[in-house]
Amino acid sequence: MGIRAASHIAIGVSSMDAALHFYRDLLGLRVALDREERSVDRSGAHPLERRRRAVYLRWADGPDATFLVLDEQLDHERRGQAKPMFDIGVHHVAFWVDDLDAVVNSLTAAGHPPFTGPVELDTPYYGEQPGGRVRTALLRDPDGNVVQFDQRV
Repeated sequence: MGIRAASHIAIGVSSMDAALHFYRDLLGLRVALDREERSVDRSGAHPLERRRRAVYLRWADGPDATFLVLDEQLDHERRGQAKPMFDIGVHHVAFWVDDLDAVVNSLTAAGHPPFTGPVELDTPYYGEQPGGRVRTALLRDPDGNVVQFDQRV
């Protein structure tokens, strides 16, 4: 038994239009599938039928290629807010990029400036041996989720 790769990252969004503008239009992720889905939520005391618009976004293809799912609930009140950095639970998602400055400039021009960076870090911050360098910047998507971009130096 072993893990080969991360399967996907799911992000609940309040507005699919705003989320698609950010993840598809600004970041360049490709929409692989956009559909309404129905499921039964059995996580509470009583099962609830749920409807959602799910948009599956990809940056690579292949059986083990990680993808992103944007999830907009259609038939019940959306709850919650984005987690602050370093709170318990998933508090940010990070992407490798080829040109950090181009990403930061594009997102800043679209109203999503970084709140950290770009800064340069040593590779132990990435679970690697010391000596390598990574430039990084953190910003927020339209719902306030922290999104990090990393470029190897």
